[in-house]
Amino acid sequence: MRAFIAIALVLPLLAQQAAQTPTTPTTPTFTARSNLVIVDVTVRDKAGKPIEGLKQSDFSVLENGKPQKVSVFEYQKLSNDPEPPATLSLSDQLVLPETPKTTISTHTPGEIQYHGKRLIVFYFDFSSMGIPEQLRAQDAGLDYLNKQITKDDLVAIMLYTSEVQILSDFTSDREVLGNIIRQLPIGEMSELAGLADTDDANGEDTGAAFVADETEFNIFNTDQKLAALEQASRMLSALPEKKALIYFSSGVSKTGIDNQAQLEASINAAMKANVAIYPIDARGLMADPPGGGASKAASRGTGIFNGSVYNSQRAQINDSQETLVTLAEDTGGRAFLDSNDIAGGVKNAQQDLRSYYILGYYSTNAAEDGKYRRITVKLTNGIQARLEHRPGYWASKTWQKMSGSDKEQQLKEAIAAGDPITDLPLALQVDYFRVSPTAYFVPVSVKIPGSVVALAAKGGASVTQFDFLGQIQDETHAVVGNVRDFIKIKLDEDKAAAAGRRSFQYNAGFTLEPGRYRMKFLVRENVTGKMGTFETSFTIPDLAADTSGLKMSSIVWSSQREPIKAAVGVAERFSQREAAANPLIVGDEKLVPNITHVFRRNQNLYVTFDVYDAQADPANARERRVKVSMDLFNQKGAKAFEIGPLDEKDLAQTRPETVAVKIQVPLKDLTPGRYTCQFNVIDEVGRKFAFPRAPIVIAP
Repeated sequence: MRAFIAIALVLPLLAQQAAQTPTTPTTPTFTARSNLVIVDVTVRDKAGKPIEGLKQSDFSVLENGKPQKVSVFEYQKLSNDPEPPATLSLSDQLVLPETPKTTISTHTPGEIQYHGKRLIVFYFDFSSMGIPEQLRAQDAGLDYLNKQITKDDLVAIMLYTSEVQILSDFTSDREVLGNIIRQLPIGEMSELAGLADTDDANGEDTGAAFVADETEFNIFNTDQKLAALEQASRMLSALPEKKALIYFSSGVSKTGIDNQAQLEASINAAMKANVAIYPIDARGLMADPPGGGASKAASRGTGIFNGSVYNSQRAQINDSQETLVTLAEDTGGRAFLDSNDIAGGVKNAQQDLRSYYILGYYSTNAAEDGKYRRITVKLTNGIQARLEHRPGYWASKTWQKMSGSDKEQQLKEAIAAGDPITDLPLALQVDYFRVSPTAYFVPVSVKIPGSVVALAAKGGASVTQFDFLGQIQDETHAVVGNVRDFIKIKLDEDKAAAAGRRSFQYNAGFTLEPGRYRMKFLVRENVTGKMGTFETSFTIPDLAADTSGLKMSSIVWSSQREPIKAAVGVAERFSQREAAANPLIVGDEKLVPNITHVFRRNQNLYVTFDVYDAQADPANARERRVKVSMDLFNQKGAKAFEIGPLDEKDLAQTRPETVAVKIQVPLKDLTPGRYTCQFNVIDEVGRKFAFPRAPIVIAP
């Protein structure tokens, strides 16, 4: 296995951007110490009913097998009986409702603020819902307020479009909550939000958790929805009580560049914050006819008749619900899917959040090593019961106190850790090209937002360094590829602002055999200590096998070419032979993959891919008869642009039985918006064809 590594500055990155229950005078306060750990424990008997009346001495708490002293203890007794609306007098009706608080109220960490209260969060993800789904979610929220809310329920409302907004702190005021839900911006979506903005990607650094917005960096990456859930969990983490987050959405569809690490990080953040996620699919019961409804264009070919189109439709729906199920099961919630009774999903979450005990202890392990701590809770009174609580937590780690060896060890531990770190957002793309009958060249591209460099410059640093650590494992978990590299970048006041508006792209290449693999890539910025993890599974097909379809490589999209000699941080120089065999190198220039598929009208679109084993032209055995055309369809399904058909005849000199296709398209005449790009590739002699598709965005 040979690897090359390079980093380059790439395109400008577009902009990213309850009334509190008062404590009584007799309420104890607790010392604020960073190693306070809160555990919410539900104790049930064999029939599943909560066991009440237990004392602090009835519990034993262990961390990694070592006993811990319980310093915080309270029983939260919650009612499940709906509370009828209060009868309002005439004077009450003339009083204007209070202005809702738009921050989550917190006191001393670990202090119990809401005694005997059930905390429910309505989280409306408008970025994933169409207008019908938004209306159903709105009706479900109002139905809960009218029919289901109990005297012990406190509700907070969050809205996500392109950022997380707190519309109300926890409150039991039905009028305040009802007004907020009725005034939700129905129809507001995050379509193309921020595409025309080229200002600093982060703006002012407020210290808040990063959540990706709808910009070039992740416009097709559904990780932004998961990152928003992670941020919401962090907002709620200061409250030691259990929280149920009702996640109204229309599923989380996968795009092909999704980060498994972000899903794990969102789940871990929810577990650490004692948040159980209850996803509700607002699409309700779906029964689309084969080929889709009247709002969808008809499919090509015979798939609508043989069932393949319907199977594909069902697979897409299942795929969008898979993440919802994972979020629910791994955080202790339940997913509510395929039902038109959306309000029933809210009721399920309410009933699940029963009475429980709050236990808090100051860990005897004060080491800020970032390692996982396992929590065990037992009863010492001999009662047979089932205890439910979070299994553990990840300790904090202080970057500034770490030595050079500690920092290197941190990278090694992070690449193997089960708790991914996602403070630094990443996008990653894996492609493949056949270079011999049994070997494939696998280029890997990692994109990093320039806002990280801007933040480092704000801290007064003159130099920052990116550390890169990557690992590829096969199906047996054997390591078949490694990357370890670092790149230094100089910072100054004049260039810091510009760096914040640019992204950084890191490229690595591997030679692998056909098979299934899993890649984990880790990036760390060494001034702030922010780290980002990207995990993905990918398959390299065995194109030596005979297939009915046309054999093709990955399609690589780009808007930039750069001189090979201008690449920064080349770990291994290209030989002439390696450069010639690399499908991303044309002459003295290298194609820089565009991971996000977002292009500007003043750019050119470069597309490259290989066609393998096309039949020889009967008139000339050294040539092939491959025709290629490209179509762009707008969101209404109308053809907005086409090119071709182009005749591709010549074989590549360094890759056997390969027709290399390279297309360049100026984008100046295209209207900004979302498009579906389809390639029509036909081997006229072999009578084989392929019609690969991919979404792209044209920005102003």
